[in-house]
Amino acid sequence: MQQQLPVLTIPRPVPQQIERRPQENIPAERSQREALKRFVAAYVEERRGELTPPLLGDELRRRAEEATLLAGLEPKYADYVGVLLNNEVWREHLASTPFDRRLLLLPKCLRIEDRCPAPFDDFGLLCKQCGLCSIQDLQEEAERLGYAVLVAEGSALVMALIQTGKIDAIVGVSCLSVLEKAFPHMESAAVPGIAIPLLQDDCKDTAVDVEWVWDFIHLTSDDRTRRMDLDALRVEVDGWFRPDALDEIFGAPANGEAETLARAMLAQAGKRWRPFLTVCAYQALQDDPHSEPPAAVRKAAVAVECFHKASLLHDDIEDEDDLRYGEPTLHATHGVATALNVGDLLVGEGYRLLAECDFAPAVRAELVRIASRGHRTLCLGQGAEIAWMRNPEPLSSNEVLAIFQQKTAPAFGVSLEIGAACAGAGPKVQEVLRRYSDALGVAYQIRDDLDDLETGEDGADDVAALRPSLPLALAYEHAKKEPALRPLLEAAWRRREGMSERAGEVRAAMDRFDAVERGRRLLESYKEEAVRSIADLDHASLKGLLRRVVGKIFSVEIEGWCSEFESRNAAGRPAVAEVAR
Repeated sequence: MQQQLPVLTIPRPVPQQIERRPQENIPAERSQREALKRFVAAYVEERRGELTPPLLGDELRRRAEEATLLAGLEPKYADYVGVLLNNEVWREHLASTPFDRRLLLLPKCLRIEDRCPAPFDDFGLLCKQCGLCSIQDLQEEAERLGYAVLVAEGSALVMALIQTGKIDAIVGVSCLSVLEKAFPHMESAAVPGIAIPLLQDDCKDTAVDVEWVWDFIHLTSDDRTRRMDLDALRVEVDGWFRPDALDEIFGAPANGEAETLARAMLAQAGKRWRPFLTVCAYQALQDDPHSEPPAAVRKAAVAVECFHKASLLHDDIEDEDDLRYGEPTLHATHGVATALNVGDLLVGEGYRLLAECDFAPAVRAELVRIASRGHRTLCLGQGAEIAWMRNPEPLSSNEVLAIFQQKTAPAFGVSLEIGAACAGAGPKVQEVLRRYSDALGVAYQIRDDLDDLETGEDGADDVAALRPSLPLALAYEHAKKEPALRPLLEAAWRRREGMSERAGEVRAAMDRFDAVERGRRLLESYKEEAVRSIADLDHASLKGLLRRVVGKIFSVEIEGWCSEFESRNAAGRPAVAEVAR
């Protein structure tokens, strides 16, 4: 390497995955569960005046069956839908309950039974904080907030705590069968009860959606963004990149080829996470986060996307990629000189927009400073990769992650810091946002790295294109166990002649060393680190929104689910109403 890379501290990896039997009455894919949660939330919101907690058993079952039918699901999912429905009905009550009046109830089956060193007493498991399972993290965070925490099963113990008068709400994790048995006790006590079902029906070495638990234990009425529709906000941000909207934000229609191509790049398909994050950070820091973002914030968000699209144009040239979003890249259609110039124009336009935002001079100066610092870091990361490409050699996973941190994390940091600066955030908030963005950006790039390897997006992955690859680094590090494969992986790193044709062999070697699975564990670690980094924020709304952003960015969207649910809802409402009577 010709450039020294910073050392990147890697969070401890998540526990090794264990073969488990999923509950048949819970959707298998997380994306399906997320879509179903959104559907149930909409169902409850439409009927808010009719659904007063506690819902008695018969009414809850009737409503669950109705919602299941409206969602087009098999009847076997009705119990799970009932849990989601009950959670939504109690959500606002939980939000208004102080943390020190809540109980977090965790099952001991979350532990890795054969390796767990924790003993038991009359109140349940005494966690030894060995880090093998999710109990430690959930217990530590809940107790930090003020919760009482029990790692035990048994409704008698829970009822005894309720009867002391010190517990006003419960967040409980358990399998569906235990939740069903506990429901009558909670119903009779009229205690707000939020339930998160386990993902398996075994009685040992189980697992739970930790992000879901994390969201509920942090739920508070102080978070004014808790009911923000982030999907609707994304749609609104996307609308700012229509040609007519861009003309308005830039102050005039495009004039000449360079400007026309630059606007076309901005309007081109993309996820637009970065301008979305800018608006999220700004809105979370407002007294009314549901208000319309002002024109100056829209301008700042578009500036952020200018920087991002410019970096993509330059990356495509440097990496010799001919496809982007499934379409020919600009340098492939118009030549390198034109693509370089359009990228440079977008950089200039981004700084112009920031300088023209209708904020106080000190705020505008801060916006430019944030952008320039991020721009510099990104170029250093890209420079490290280019230097490697001139003299390729094996990289450790730490070195690959350091490149990710420089190349991808700055874009997330700039997005959030600019949004916060627009809202007048101070240095402490900005420092937390930088730590959050470092972890979020690395996680995002790991996810892209793994997706490219598995899907061959845009016709090539990092291995076939001979770019630094995390799975390749992980495989090379673990190839010491089988020295016969090490020369193949080293040849891939050194880009030796003919290696493009041997990409299949390299992938097979990576599979042999579980490189993709190891990468996914690192991905989960960095997502967890992003969430941990916001613990010191004093602003409940910003903290809550940033926590949900992690889930939003890394959720797998199923095209058509939400619109399909809504159409079924509209078309089937009279018939379902008849069935539900």
